Parts: sequence; C-alpha cells; structure tokens
Amino acid sequence: MVTINPTAHKLMSYVPFLLVLIDLRFEGVNGGKDGGVENHLEMGKKLLAAGQLADALSHFHAAVDGDPQNYIAYYRRATVYLAMGKSKSALPDLSKVIELKPDFTSARLQRGNLLLKHGKLDEAESDLKKVLKSNPSSREEQEAQSQLKKADEIQRLVAQAQSDFSRKDYISATSYLDIIIDTCVWDADSREMRAECYIQLGEMGKAISDLKAASKLKSDNTQAFYKLSSIYYNLGDHEMSLNEVRECLKLDPDHKQCFSHYKQVKKLNKQIQAAEELIDQQQYSDAVSKYEAVMKAEPNVPQFLLNAKERICHCLSKDQQPAKAISVCSEVLSSDPHNVNALKDRAEAYLQDDQYEEAIKDFGTAKELTENDRQIKEGLERAQRLLKQSQKRDYYKILGVKRTAQKKEILKAYRKLAQRWHPDNFQNPEEKKKAEKKFIDIAQAKEVLTDPEMRSKFDQGEDPMDPESQQGGGHHHHFHGGWDNFHGFNPFGSGPFNFKFNHN
Repeated sequence: MVTINPTAHKLMSYVPFLLVLIDLRFEGVNGGKDGGVENHLEMGKKLLAAGQLADALSHFHAAVDGDPQNYIAYYRRATVYLAMGKSKSALPDLSKVIELKPDFTSARLQRGNLLLKHGKLDEAESDLKKVLKSNPSSREEQEAQSQLKKADEIQRLVAQAQSDFSRKDYISATSYLDIIIDTCVWDADSREMRAECYIQLGEMGKAISDLKAASKLKSDNTQAFYKLSSIYYNLGDHEMSLNEVRECLKLDPDHKQCFSHYKQVKKLNKQIQAAEELIDQQQYSDAVSKYEAVMKAEPNVPQFLLNAKERICHCLSKDQQPAKAISVCSEVLSSDPHNVNALKDRAEAYLQDDQYEEAIKDFGTAKELTENDRQIKEGLERAQRLLKQSQKRDYYKILGVKRTAQKKEILKAYRKLAQRWHPDNFQNPEEKKKAEKKFIDIAQAKEVLTDPEMRSKFDQGEDPMDPESQQGGGHHHHFHGGWDNFHGFNPFGSGPFNFKFNHN
C-alpha cells in the first residue's frame, strides 16, 4: 500500500465520487478500439479506489500510451495525480481532456479550482465562467459560483498586499498574504512576497519555510535557493547555506550571484570543518588558531563571530586555560545569555580556577535551560562537592601545586615542603606540634596526589583521607593519632628517593 500524505488523503476523499461521475458520463462510451486500453482503465480504476496510487498510475500511463485520444484515460490519470498531491502534473492532463472534449464540465471545473490554488486568477475565472455557461449540474454550478466569488476577493487582496509591500508596510502585507495563501496554496509568487516580508521583519524561520515551498512550486527557481542560502549564511549555518547554493548551481552553473556566494561559503565551511577535526583530535591550541582565522575570514556576520568564540571558549576550557576560557566564554554569554554550551564550558573553567561558587551558578543556569542533560547534572554535583571539599582541606594547596600538575612536580614540591616542616627541625614544643600537623598534611597530600585512583576521587570532590566523604570501596589510608603514628615509618623513604637528615 502507498502511504498517502494529509493533502493527498483529503483529495482521495473525492475519488469515489469522481469514479461514479466518470462511469455515469461515459457509460456505453468506448474510449478506444484496443481492448487492452479498456483493461488498463478498469484495473487503474480498481487500484485507485483501493488507494494503490502508484500501481493505478502505471495502468493509466499505459492507457494514455495505448490511445492518446482517450480523454477518459487523461482524466483518470489527473485524478491519481491529484490524489498523490501532484497538482502540477494534473493540470496538463486536465487541459488535454478539455482540448479533446470541450464540453466536459467536470474537467473544466477541476482545472479552474487548480488554477485558483496556483494563484492563476485570470485563467481560473475564465474556466469557472465557462462552467456556468455549459449547462452544469446544480452541484457544479454552486461550486463554480463559490470559487468565482473567492477568486474576485483574492484579486482585491493581491492588489492590497502589493500596495502595502511597495510602501514597506510588511506587517499589513503579510496579513493579506496569509489570507491569499490560505486559498492559493500553490502560488509561488505570493509565498516569495511573504518570505521577503518575513526577512524584513526579521522572522527568518518563517521566511525559510515560504522560500522552500516556492523553490518546489516554481521550476528553476534559482532566486529562491540563493535567498535561502543567504539567510542560512547570516544565521551562521554554513552547512545548510552550502546545500542551498549548490541547488541553485545545479539549475544554473553560470549563475553569478550563486557562484560568487558558493566560493565564499565553501571557503568558510572548509575552515570550520578543519577546526572541528582538530577539536576531535584534542589539538585545542591549533583549533583556536583555526577559529580565529574564521573570524578574520567573515567579520561581517555576527553569528559566525559568536559561533567561533563559543568554540574557542570550549577549546580553552578543554586545554586547561581557565583565565582565557572564562574571558572568552563571558563574551559569548554577554551576547547570548542562554548559550548552554558556553555556560557549561565556563563552569568547567571556573572549576579549574577553583571558583566553585561561580561554577555552581553556571551549571545551575544551564540546568534550568536544558532538562535531562547528564553532563550538566554531573558537573553541578561535582562543583558542589568541590566547594564543600575546599572548605575543608585542599591537597593541591597544601603542596602549592596546580590541579594540572604532573607527578614529578608533585614529588618535587613534597620533598621541598617535607624538608622544611620535618618535626625534628623544631625544638620549641608549640612550633614542633604545629610542624607535626603540617608534616602529616604534606604526607597525606603526597599520598593522595601520587596515587592515580585516589587523586581521581579527590578531583571529583571526594577526600580519600576523610572517612565521612568515602562512598564505599577504594582506599582507606588514614593518619590518626598525629606524629606518633609515624614512628617506624619514614615518609621520605617511599618512592624512588630517600632523604637523610642531620639534625643539630
């Protein structure tokens, strides 16, 4: 079975009536000498009634080929085209029926209705007036009069819309065009005019919708594709812009506007793709340079500048450059406060810079804007743990190293501080007690930060040395009881080095 779209489904509701009408009008009429043509017509009619449109169409094609003078075959094929929503294909068939049988009122009425939907008002009125003069049935007469009245009203509205458009009253013109298009659904000119109104009013999404329809309704509509490409370009969507300008060049490879625009979009598209590949390869510094080149290549489209800054913000955050990342991300958010990507990246940069409360704010705002984002939820929980942890003790600060410090840097800092704060260096009881506490903290910091598993836990906001923050499993290395617990243990003896102290 063929899937029928809503428009086609509506048209299909007329099919049984049309078939009965055909049978009444052509009862006893032989459309062709060839019995094969009659068989195709009969099979096509059955398949059409069953909704098997593609198969029905094949039989009506065969009937037309078998007898090109058979107006029944053309009329039934037009009926299938209408059921399939292919009005442009139905029109020539209806015209052929009228050419072969000028007094065929149903075909003329059907053509008049289609011409009205296509916005061909003068031609539609001509057909509808001829229907009224051709001794129509009461139903046909009523429908023709109704459509004629509608055509007259549309003529008046078109004149008003054009007048408002020329005066640049785009809101008023749009209101008239809405009514026109409601009747003339396949009128490309009205859709193009309304699209231009939407462009002037800044409603680009609606303009795109009308231009896409116009590009299908009018053959070789290069201007619609050019406008679509330009709109997408100004919205910062380089891929869609490239797709649309290529459609223009397929229709006319020598189209000057489209070719010039194509070169510009293609160059920018290539730069952006190269930058994204570098991000995928985690070559963040090179990606930043590429996006800076994008900004120089297209400085006149604000959305491309904003998009480039958003990606630079992401790269700097990933590259552990928190100060620069916060600055660029803040620029993006000043122009686009609801940019969730920039909020997430700035939050990560704040975490790297130990600005936990600011990170919590950004993750919180992002969470309000985007529901069910696991990355935001986890980021917010991590920021909250790190804030709580920072209010206790921070092993990085104890050793005076950055969160990005390598193991070699950590051990170097540890050795230096351990030498300085070794309790044997102090004679005064108060100073010695203070040194013992300091020394224990230094030893614990070294143990946590040189153990990959423990360090990972600490970076997620969990203190492996704090029983209260343990979430089950893992290490449980605790130093209880102060300096006495170090008797028999040489903190300087672990790892690939040993310290020897000579105390006076």
